[in-house]
Formats: sequence, C-alpha cells, structure tokens
Amino acid sequence: MSGRKKSVISKASPHTIKKFELIEEYIKSWAQKLLLNDSCNGLIFIDCMCNSGIYTDDDGNLVKGTAVRVSEALREAARTYTEKNIHIYLNDKDKARVDELKKHLPQDERNFKIVTSCGDAHELLLTIGPQLYGTGHLHYFLLYDPYDATIDWEALLPFFRNWGEVMINHMVSDPVRAITSAKKKTTKEKYENTYLEDFEKLVPYGSDKKAYEARVEEIIDSLKGFRRYYVSAFPFYNTQNSLVYNLIHCTSSKVGFRLYKKSAWKVFGAQSSTKHSAENRQLSFDFNGEIVIEEDDSCLHVVDIARYLDRSFRGRKQVPINELWELLDNHPIFPSEGFRDEVKNELKGFGAKVEQIVHPDTGKKETVISFSS
Repeated sequence: MSGRKKSVISKASPHTIKKFELIEEYIKSWAQKLLLNDSCNGLIFIDCMCNSGIYTDDDGNLVKGTAVRVSEALREAARTYTEKNIHIYLNDKDKARVDELKKHLPQDERNFKIVTSCGDAHELLLTIGPQLYGTGHLHYFLLYDPYDATIDWEALLPFFRNWGEVMINHMVSDPVRAITSAKKKTTKEKYENTYLEDFEKLVPYGSDKKAYEARVEEIIDSLKGFRRYYVSAFPFYNTQNSLVYNLIHCTSSKVGFRLYKKSAWKVFGAQSSTKHSAENRQLSFDFNGEIVIEEDDSCLHVVDIARYLDRSFRGRKQVPINELWELLDNHPIFPSEGFRDEVKNELKGFGAKVEQIVHPDTGKKETVISFSS
C-alpha cells in the first residue's frame, strides 16, 4: 500500500465495522420497503461526512465503509426496480479522501447516479435541505456521521421536517471525556452548538453519558414539528467495553422504526449493543423471596424482551400473540420482528404458556399466551 493511501485510509475498529454493517443492513431493508411502494418514485441517500469509503481492520485487511457498501446495495436495488430512480450524494471535506472514494464506487447507470463533492457538510446540507420541501414522492435518508461531538442542528432542520429519515452518530464519548477540561473558546462553542446550551450549564453533566443522550433526544423532539416521530438509539462499545457513540435513527415512519430495531439486533447478534455482556447474569433474591436477575440496560438480550413482556402482561390469560408484538412495536429498543420464536421460548422460562386456540368469532386458529400471576 502506498504512502499516499496510508494517509487517507483510516483504521476501522471492530465497533466501527459493526456500524458499517448496521447501516448497510438497514438501508437494504429500507430500500426494499420503499421501492415496493407505488407512491415512492425514488430514493435519495446522503452521506455528508463519508471519509474515503475504504478502511483497514485490526489485521490490516481492507474493509468497505458505509459509502461503498450503501452504494453497492442501492445499485443492486436500482437494477431490480428499473422504473425508480436512486441518487446518492457523498461528501467529505478532505479532497484526498474523496479522490480515494471514487476509486471504489460503482459506476452510474440509467436510473442510478452518484454525486461526490468535497466541502463543508454544513454548506452541502443547507443547499440540499430546502429542496426537500414539496418532494413527497422522493424518499431520502441522511447519514450525519461526524468525527466528534459536532451536530449542526440548523442544517439538519429541513430533514426532520420532511418525509425521510435521519441517522446521527452522536459521539457521546467526546464530551464525557473532555468537557470538564475544555479551555479553548472553539471547543466550548462546539459543545454549546451540539447541545444548544450555555457551556456553564453543560459542565455539570460531566461524565454522565445519559445526560448528553437525553439532551440530544430533547433537541430532536423540539425540531420534528407536530408529526408523530420515532427515535431509536443504539450504543456502540469498544473492545474495552467503553461507550464510544450512539447511532440515533429518526423517522416519522413506524415501518422504518421497526426495521431499524430489527437490523440492529440482527447485526449485534441478538443483543442491543456491541458491548461484551454475559446473557447469563447474576441471580439474587428480593425482599419477597423472588428471584431477581441483574439487568444491564446498556446491553439487552432476548431474555430481557421476554422479561419486559412478562411484566407487562403478568396475570393475563390467553393474550393474542399480536398484542405482544404491538407492544414491542412502540418500544425504543426492543424489536417486534426477527426474534419472535426466541422470545416465545424465553417466555416459557417465566412460566408463560403458549398455546393454539380456535377464535370463537372467526373460527380460525390463533396463538395465545397465558402469563403467570
């Protein structure tokens, strides 16, 4: 590998590669759902901080990044749905990275176009954002993936107010590590712009990662307008089990919300984060003599989904199975699809009884679950 390439091809840690896999997995499902819809004329994908599109892993092997993975996936979608148009916008502020990126991208086709640019992400989004108003038959996905805790809410506003999806990489490890020692005016302004608070009000957050996470979700809630909106955030941990960032998915589509949760749990291997966490946890007894299992809300497993359902439906008999999935539909983390058989098996461990009955009105068989008291 040449010296020039070493300067533009970054090393990707295992959790970063998982991020690439999650975005790719989700975009494939997202594109499939939308392109099957007659009301969708085409897709727009925007990665305004795309890097060079290629990385090396810990062993020195080349790894495709988000820009290349998504471009290849959407090129295949364009070949399948030939009557729909797909446009991809890829930008990075470093020209050398963009030049490297171009070497790894698929070629344009009749209904598939890639536009690369080198510039400030803020300027690109301020150019594209206003064009979204009135484009109801075009569906977009914006990936906002900065290198630190920098979020430009002004540039993102039009993307929250239109029919599409926004994914933000919230680098929560940045303020957790550095906010209390920040001295430079530019650094303080960065945090003020990201969290829309005076720096003096942010300093007490200190290393409380939940405070920063909650503040970002408050801002998103204030920007979305009056529409029903769904937000789901999944944490990424490094090999030392330290939180690095949250990948936040924002959408007004419940279908997209369900798909993102399903994609995350699939990529993470039936859990809610990249954290190394034992599924068999410490058991203890509460004051009533009941067994209590220690929970780790930073890395949930299928058994935690079953526990949540058991708590929600405890004591009810013959609950139609769809009621369980509908409850999970609205949960910010738990998927309602992709792990249904596993959830039903775990529920049996809580004393729930799964059975088939004949519905008295329709005469059709349906699955119901009776929960213990």
